[in-house]
Amino acid sequence: MESLKGKGKGSTGASSYSKLELLKEWTNWSLKKAKVATHYGFIPLIIVIGMNSDPKPHLFQLLSPV
Repeated sequence: MESLKGKGKGSTGASSYSKLELLKEWTNWSLKKAKVATHYGFIPLIIVIGMNSDPKPHLFQLLSPV
């Protein structure tokens, strides 16, 4: 991940970046975080939804392939 600090001697941090570059970097960072959250949160979300369904199955019934 790139840092927001400028490169070179005379730079003053994020002020050397244009607004478009900062927007692109922030968008890229947020999409990466959303991808990780979706990757690790999807299966637990499905299990929680299944546990709260009307017939109230046991955890083993939810995880078994049959």
